[in-house]
Amino acid sequence: MRKLTYYVASTVDGFIATDDGSVDFFPVGGDHGPAINAQYPETLPTKVREAIGLQDRNRYFDTVVMGRKTHEFGVRTGTSSPYAHLRQFVVSRTMPESPDPAVELISADPVQKVRALKREQGLGIWLCGGGQLAQALIPEIDQIFLKLHPIVLGRGRPLFGAGPRLPEPARFRVITSTVFEDGVAVVKYSRIR
Repeated sequence: MRKLTYYVASTVDGFIATDDGSVDFFPVGGDHGPAINAQYPETLPTKVREAIGLQDRNRYFDTVVMGRKTHEFGVRTGTSSPYAHLRQFVVSRTMPESPDPAVELISADPVQKVRALKREQGLGIWLCGGGQLAQALIPEIDQIFLKLHPIVLGRGRPLFGAGPRLPEPARFRVITSTVFEDGVAVVKYSRIR
């Protein structure tokens, strides 16, 4: 069975974006970027891959699931199909139709769709955001790969949204952790079932 991995950047106080969705406060550069890009080249948007001449095959993920707000961030940067090298899904109850022929719209229960995707053959499924969708998909998240930046934002969009409390805690264990010279820590968690 394929795994759903929430792979995301966060501040130490648990925010993935500002209130308006900006991620400009996350620094670009440093030594963490090249290492992460080498390990997960498929997590770079297609336009970025093309600009830097990256032609690596997908190593870990072949499918990406994102919320409407995460997708809209890509639209604001000029693309309605940000990860054309992956099978793309956007979860939204408010979008009337798919924003792009290469992007499938999930307008019903995302948990049921992710369960169906996990039963298919292939590489892993990347949940790239946002926090509200991650909160809804907690029952299906098998792994969390967290790029933890040494930043305190104070407020913004939380890592797991602001949805209802879980009936019981979802427990994870650390499988690996790496701290880079630029201060970014990459911590990988696996679900304890």
